[in-house]
Amino acid sequence: MTPTRHARPPAVPRPAPAAPAANRPGRPGAARVLLGNWTGASTVPSRTLYPHQWSWDSAFIAIGLRHLSVRRAQQELESLLAGQWADGRLPHIVFNPDVPYGAYFPSPDFWQSSRAGHAAGAPAAPETSGIVQPPVHALAAWLVHCADPAESARRGFLARVLPRLTAWHDYLLTHRDLGGGGLAAVVHPWEPGMDNSPAWDRALARVEPAADTFRRADLDHGDPADRPTDLDYGRYVRLASAYRAAGYDDRATGHRFALEDPGFNALLVTGELALARMADHLGQDGARHTGRAAELTRRLVDRLWDDDAGIFRARDLVEDSLVDHTGIAGLLPLVVPGLPADVVGALTDTLDGPHFRAPATGLVPSNDLTGPTFDATRYWRGPAWFNTAWLVERGLRTHGRDARARSLREALVAEAGRTGFAEYVDPLTGEGRGARQFSWTAALALDLLHTGHDVDLTPAGHAPDPALAGPGLPLTDQEELSR
Repeated sequence: MTPTRHARPPAVPRPAPAAPAANRPGRPGAARVLLGNWTGASTVPSRTLYPHQWSWDSAFIAIGLRHLSVRRAQQELESLLAGQWADGRLPHIVFNPDVPYGAYFPSPDFWQSSRAGHAAGAPAAPETSGIVQPPVHALAAWLVHCADPAESARRGFLARVLPRLTAWHDYLLTHRDLGGGGLAAVVHPWEPGMDNSPAWDRALARVEPAADTFRRADLDHGDPADRPTDLDYGRYVRLASAYRAAGYDDRATGHRFALEDPGFNALLVTGELALARMADHLGQDGARHTGRAAELTRRLVDRLWDDDAGIFRARDLVEDSLVDHTGIAGLLPLVVPGLPADVVGALTDTLDGPHFRAPATGLVPSNDLTGPTFDATRYWRGPAWFNTAWLVERGLRTHGRDARARSLREALVAEAGRTGFAEYVDPLTGEGRGARQFSWTAALALDLLHTGHDVDLTPAGHAPDPALAGPGLPLTDQEELSR
């Protein structure tokens, strides 16, 4: 069935690109990173530190890949969805069976997904983890479709991924509504993607760390000063072991760590809006998803907004209280189109205030620069990350803060190239930290070189004309490397 199209002006003005994206600085280097980290069906975040497929990494990677090869971007998401469980969850790692167990911990023999997760519908193959990551996937799928609607239609891409992505969101809104407030809860620090954020310190203090019976492979490739501590890791292992012992059953597990994270739920809102666009495009009724997005937005503000602080906070469901922490996750709801205007204004003031102003890079630190837990180099306790900068930049444009978005966009592209596409940077000095040639850094820098062709998700009417998206550029590896 051919969907009905209703032309309408974009709700948010978009700046025209200054030059054709293919000729702008940074594109060849970013493309080389993505081509170099491609494994044949998906992209590893890093050839050293992260040798498998990670969930939200692949979503961000697909967003960038759509500017090189729409087919490859589709494969990226389809490969991840091949690891989906029957209960709808999309696991945070899909393991490559050719990688030795010792190359990464926790490896498949720790998670034991096909056995311990059998009752929850884990696939017999591939082996996966049992926890999840933020739901960026529907947004990524819609952007990939819009990059080349004809190729998407020819391969039946949307028709195949829409039911899987809907099941993923259904899982989060049912199994993970642990607080009864209508928001999705995270049950492990790795699930919101910000592993050792100070936002989790109080909740993790309730967890007895596992005995020293594991070996951290991450320290073979990362500076211990950059990585989570051994104490943190012991608690991560304890939580994952308890979840595994309960068969990865969300209701049967006695969660000592259960929080509603603002960034995670904000991405669920944008994902619902993307599902609405997909459904409308396929001639189905997207109203269910638009309605869920509106309700999630209301609950996000009601349950997690701290008006006095001008930022969103995580809610600890064990204590039923907001976590007194100012961090990047509290700014990510800027990506939600339906936020009240006063909330948007307060968030942008907080972004530009002393907690997050980092002139050395122009990026956004992951933790309050003025707070006692700030650490400029240790993972999510201070460094500035490129994926969160991309989300904040998108949020600023969503709400018409185009000049501020432009400055952040320029900073992201410049810092990505200058640091060799580092995993993250010290926000005070601009020094690249973590892995280099990091895939989502390259992908999102590449995407921002195409920002003038972006797609609006404002919930109104039918899907925008996909011509608003940039054209797909299906290039071979050699063609791209010759640029």
